[in-house]
Amino acid sequence: MDKQHLLTQLQSLRLKLHEIAEARGSLTDPAVLAISEEADQLIVALQYLQREEFEHSSNLRDTKK
Repeated sequence: MDKQHLLTQLQSLRLKLHEIAEARGSLTDPAVLAISEEADQLIVALQYLQREEFEHSSNLRDTKK
């Protein structure tokens, strides 16, 4: 998956999380927790991509020296 797609999904989950938390009146409601866990997985995937991008750009700089 590409970074922009993951960011779009994360934004959608964030909005859904807010709506359900407001409707249920609890941040510990099982539905809220399930969405939060899904968002956590996306965040980890984004961090992985970001680390790969950083390592790739670092490697490119190292080869130019």
